Amino acid sequence: MVTRMVDLRSDTVTLPSREMREAISKAEVGDDVYGEDPSVNRLEREAAMLVGKEAALFVPSGTMGNLVAVLTHTSRGNAVILDPDSHIFYYEAGGASLVGGVQFWPVENLHSPEGLQNFKSALRPDNIHFAPAKLLCLENTHNRRGGTVLKPEEQAALYESAKEAGLSVHLDGARIFNAAIALNCPVTALTRSCDSVMFSLSKGLGAPAGSILAGSASFIQLARRYRKILGGGMRQSGILAAAGLMALKHIPYLAADHRRALRLAEGLNRLPGLKVSPFPPPTNIIVIDIADTGLSSAEFLSILQSYGVKAVSFGANLVRMVTHRDINDDDIDWALKAVGKICLLKKRV
Repeated sequence: MVTRMVDLRSDTVTLPSREMREAISKAEVGDDVYGEDPSVNRLEREAAMLVGKEAALFVPSGTMGNLVAVLTHTSRGNAVILDPDSHIFYYEAGGASLVGGVQFWPVENLHSPEGLQNFKSALRPDNIHFAPAKLLCLENTHNRRGGTVLKPEEQAALYESAKEAGLSVHLDGARIFNAAIALNCPVTALTRSCDSVMFSLSKGLGAPAGSILAGSASFIQLARRYRKILGGGMRQSGILAAAGLMALKHIPYLAADHRRALRLAEGLNRLPGLKVSPFPPPTNIIVIDIADTGLSSAEFLSILQSYGVKAVSFGANLVRMVTHRDINDDDIDWALKAVGKICLLKKRV
């Protein structure tokens, strides 16, 4: 019988801390649709300043934040250029196409050393046969590429090239503070190279819900309308904003998640049949190739959960683990022991 369960599926599984629950209980609230919730207003001001933008908008989720951004930047029939493994393209249910009537133009390896040239090659001339490209979407850190980061100079080069081509740039920065910590740079070194940025409060920062969309004052004014259209206008949402304000104080602690991810990756790489890639993990995401174990990811995960560890499939032979603020050093030891049992079992077979 499992006496303990270590949850490495995602940093979205973090639970509100005691201090965060206290902040929620004491939150000043008003009607945010009328712009009268003091906690939301404070969160939006502080978040905008944090990422170096004029204004910000509190939204229920990162998916809504990204969708609101796409709708605000584009019109029906426009094209959006992005990486085929990006969260917007891969995990957000085609919302921008369904609701906004935009066409996605996936560009392979956009977040790689070849990304700038690939982006330039993907641009099409002004021709009645082509949907006009109006938006470039970037992702930093990049989830499906193992938490990899775009360096400030790489992101700036893509931004400048997009602007020269007449495109706006939206940054899916759900884990942008992880990127800044990994790169040892201020977050504004990354957010200056975009017209809008979304970041999550409910992943590694530990809030129960909510994300921030930031940009120019005029952009946020229009984005607020699209949030309303999508059903994201909440009333006394200061109870969530209070948690968001507390979450901003957790940014420095993300470095501990990175250290534990490295320790976990090092231990996994020493086990037979496993390969962590990229190695070392740049941030808090570990992607493990389990092909040499002879198990599918579904089989591997089923056995792993029976040993007291949860993770997720990232493909037929890929497994993802994510460290977060609710994972400690003992949990890393437990996870390594559980995975080691599977590898030993397969080695004997």
